[in-house]
Amino acid sequence: MTVAFGWGPTEAAVLARDAACLVIVDALSFTTAVGVAVEAGTAVYPYRWRDATAAEYAAKLDAALAVGRSEATPEHPWSLSPAALRAAPPPPRLVLPSPNGSTIAAEAGGAPVVAASLRNRTAVAEWLVERGYGSGARPLAVIASGERWPDGSLRPALEDLLGAGAVLSALCALGPYELTPEARAAATLWEVTEDPVAVLHRCDSGRELYEYGYPRDVAVAAEVDTSETVPVLTDGAFLEAP
Repeated sequence: MTVAFGWGPTEAAVLARDAACLVIVDALSFTTAVGVAVEAGTAVYPYRWRDATAAEYAAKLDAALAVGRSEATPEHPWSLSPAALRAAPPPPRLVLPSPNGSTIAAEAGGAPVVAASLRNRTAVAEWLVERGYGSGARPLAVIASGERWPDGSLRPALEDLLGAGAVLSALCALGPYELTPEARAAATLWEVTEDPVAVLHRCDSGRELYEYGYPRDVAVAAEVDTSETVPVLTDGAFLEAP
């Protein structure tokens, strides 16, 4: 493995054994939300589930706990919604649970973990190149987080495949890299998609957010290359890379 691509928590755990860096893409909406929050100066702590233990964890950190989109209030506006996070006053620390991207980040192990999205795909690629990730000495794994079926199994999500491909394509534009066939296929999908923004709005997850009344979250996630922020997991929290 030099530059590999994988799906979901299980494959992330397998690839992380040999990777010097793990890039996570959960476009709708964990990694997009992380990017928006970190841009505003918030330290984001990933957590697997939003339950009583998450509340205890947030209290221990003296951090705000993100609630479900529909549970947000003017007094507690922080949720997994990137649009809501952009509009809310940024807390110093935020615990952000999700069963997909946040779970992968929380369980990634010792390798550096980067939160990537369409918004920062080129900035992430440049950061990886500057640090030599994707070389034989420092192999790289890019993970599409995916969603969950009702039984808890992985549901591949097109927006995450496109987002991972966007990062991989940006990486390849900066130099020659040895990609696994899976990684090359993801990059190619991004490159041949005529209107990835329209795809993001029309894919299953995008339509779901529209139906629930959160179209602005899709719009924020579709802001391609608008961010220079590279959130890196440091001592349990995503912080802006120096």
